[in-house]
Amino acid sequence: MEQRYWYNLRTGQVETEADKSRGEDLMGPYPTHDAASRALQAARERTEKWDEEDRRWNEGDGED
Repeated sequence: MEQRYWYNLRTGQVETEADKSRGEDLMGPYPTHDAASRALQAARERTEKWDEEDRRWNEGDGED
């Protein structure tokens, strides 16, 4: 089975199947340790992109 990784929101650590905490504290799974370690950054970037898309849509600047 392929290794999967999670980012623990409470501890700020990357975890694996072997040491995975409760699901409510985790983001993932991610395919690599690096991807899991960047979970908050990736989520922030997605949110900023969506916020910009919403702003453009609300202002009528969206592309049809």
